[in-house]
Amino acid sequence: MAVFSWLQYDFMKYAFLAVLIISPLFGLMGTMIVNRKMAFFSDALGHSALTGIAVGVVFGVGDTSLSMCVFAVAFALLLNQISSRVAASTDTVISVFSSCSIAIGLAILSKGGNFSQYSSILVGDILSITPKEILYLILIFAITLLFWMVGLNQLLAVSLNRTLAKSRHIPVSFIENGFAVLTALIVMASIKWVGILIINALLILPAASSRNLSCNMREYHFFSIVFSVFSGVMGLIVSYYVNVATGPTIVIIASVIYFATYLWGRKHNL
Repeated sequence: MAVFSWLQYDFMKYAFLAVLIISPLFGLMGTMIVNRKMAFFSDALGHSALTGIAVGVVFGVGDTSLSMCVFAVAFALLLNQISSRVAASTDTVISVFSSCSIAIGLAILSKGGNFSQYSSILVGDILSITPKEILYLILIFAITLLFWMVGLNQLLAVSLNRTLAKSRHIPVSFIENGFAVLTALIVMASIKWVGILIINALLILPAASSRNLSCNMREYHFFSIVFSVFSGVMGLIVSYYVNVATGPTIVIIASVIYFATYLWGRKHNL
């Protein structure tokens, strides 16, 4: 069938498989990121990718993906520690760290006018994904599912009330750090194909759309995953036929869904 003609190309098959892995992750993680008011946190993680690349360049690391992940994990853990100890608001702390890290990254990567070779990471290119990289995504997907099955209730308790969670002997710091590390790994694993400029939108929009419709936590997670997968698949197909970048197309579709669910929710008083 002509409508499935795009599947005749291997690079489209790989991209489609990657979307089917990445989008449920965004849907799952996005619900808790929105619930915990961590939108700015995930945005800062995305921006820290440039610094991770810069660190890899400075230390001569051949695989920039490795340096990005290591730096992002350290960045996430440091933000968690400082945010829980300083008097300033969390948003202020995150803004300071984000601004500082991205400035350092840009300064290093632009030395000698070489930043152009890294500019592609700003928008991403999911069509360039390889089978080996898909295996990495599957591994992260499995780790995320395991974390969700084991720690979801504890994470919800921590999100609602840290003091109450501690009184119930829930390891609050361990749960928060685990969630931060998992978010960092997902962001870094996806950023090469999604892009720094829009990674946060793909984490937030499906969950925000789901929140407009959901009456309970089960619906919240379900609709978020459905909206994320639908946006990802439709964005990939539409971008192929209209010849535009895939990442921005996915975000546009996710945005349309958000506004549609917002109007639906207002109309039905949800």
